Amino acid sequence: MTVATSQSSETAATGARSFALGLGLTNECNLSCAFCYRDPTRTDRLSLDQVQAVMEGLPVRSVNLGTGENGMHPDFTAIVDFLRRQPIKLTITSNGHSIETLDDAHLAAFKDVEFSLDHPTEKEQDDQRGPGNWRLLHEQAARCRRLGVPVTFISVMMRSNFDRLADIAEIVGAYDAPLRINVYQSVRSDVFALTYEEYWAGFEELFARTDVIAIGEPLVRAMAGLPPRRGGCGAATVRVTPRATVQPCVYWPGGGAPLDVLLELGPDIVGTDAFAAARSVPAACTGCAHVAICAGGCAGRRRLLEAIDSPDPYCPVARGEDRTLRVRMASSRELPKLESACTTIVMARAARAS
Repeated sequence: MTVATSQSSETAATGARSFALGLGLTNECNLSCAFCYRDPTRTDRLSLDQVQAVMEGLPVRSVNLGTGENGMHPDFTAIVDFLRRQPIKLTITSNGHSIETLDDAHLAAFKDVEFSLDHPTEKEQDDQRGPGNWRLLHEQAARCRRLGVPVTFISVMMRSNFDRLADIAEIVGAYDAPLRINVYQSVRSDVFALTYEEYWAGFEELFARTDVIAIGEPLVRAMAGLPPRRGGCGAATVRVTPRATVQPCVYWPGGGAPLDVLLELGPDIVGTDAFAAARSVPAACTGCAHVAICAGGCAGRRRLLEAIDSPDPYCPVARGEDRTLRVRMASSRELPKLESACTTIVMARAARAS
């Protein structure tokens, strides 16, 4: 498959003036993962009325329930009932707990269920996530497949696993599941942050053993020679947090704009300062051969480092280097999170050949 064909399927998914909406119904979680970006010091929840107001005020093509473990929200089922009646693609990201709380009818409402798996062995997963987590997510993934609900697994690429993600892709291939990868962002700590060398070694190892469905991580997309994307942070994604605030990116620092701003502006929310900053390109990147593709790299990462006007710290060009990533594209596959910014989706080659 040619790169151009893959790109056409990605951009077709973005639509026109409609948004990929991330809803954090709650920041509660049954686990306490050290690398999680949620705020564990307080409990916040969106109400059903607030969810309804957002859906009425914003043209939405897809909704992902993330941030905390949404099944811990007391009105979780009622909110799912509302969302399943909307003309959207509904997805959820879970450690398995929320999925276990749903009956089969409610589970079948989801177009894709994402399970968080960061390590290729049960001991490592349970040591970091909590005892029994490996068993739970595999049980619930198997249940989803029995019901005909597609599943995706999601990993955070970090210092402890950057060179083993292809192993995870092979494991989840048993469910005909792709692996979606987000690079760790230092929201609460930089303990798990990748070094420059680890970042690039991780992607090189990953692409050597998997086929690529989509690349949204800006620098990786550029070094893989893929064409520019449409949409992304600041343009086609909106995040509503459990505190009823609005952000252009799930990792964007600060409190965010009050929800009333989104309800007043609707799709014009992209004109606010935070969304404009998420689209900004550092002056130092002007004239770079890759700038049309990477736009200076991940804006959320630059903002977290208080360096929004500087190139992404993982940029090789800024270091006087250049890199070429060899990727093999997978066949086109419809996934609700294809348009998610700064994410990479792959499929194990062994799984595709079976």
